[in-house]
Amino acid sequence: MNQNVHVITFATPSLDAARDFYVTSLGWTPLIDVPDEIIFFQIAPGVVLGLFNAEKFNQDLATGADHSPVSGVTLSHNVGSPAEVRAVVDAMTGAGGRALKNPQPGAFGGIFHALVQDPNGIIWEIAHNPGWQIAPDGAVSFG
Repeated sequence: MNQNVHVITFATPSLDAARDFYVTSLGWTPLIDVPDEIIFFQIAPGVVLGLFNAEKFNQDLATGADHSPVSGVTLSHNVGSPAEVRAVVDAMTGAGGRALKNPQPGAFGGIFHALVQDPNGIIWEIAHNPGWQIAPDGAVSFG
């Protein structure tokens, strides 16, 4: 198996809440938006975030169990400065997200960050990491 991920999918209890948060309030553009089923957003070159109706997510798994709760996962969004961390957190909380950790120096790695939970439970880390580097070929290094 090649070391890559193309689609990250989260079960979403309310697609309407997801649409209001990401599209209406934060201004994201869906790649595909299938009402009452799934919304896809391209979040990086060749990488898509899917928000899948939780009921249909469980049907797709076909195990008879509820596998939709989100737990132990964060999505990280790196920005260029502590001021940008604050601005993104303000936008997300203004859109209905809930700050779990206000902007502050991190306990690990020399970062400045915050944690915000979207209306469906997905936790975002908004971070400024001065060592974060992305090469022209897309390779990531931690300085």
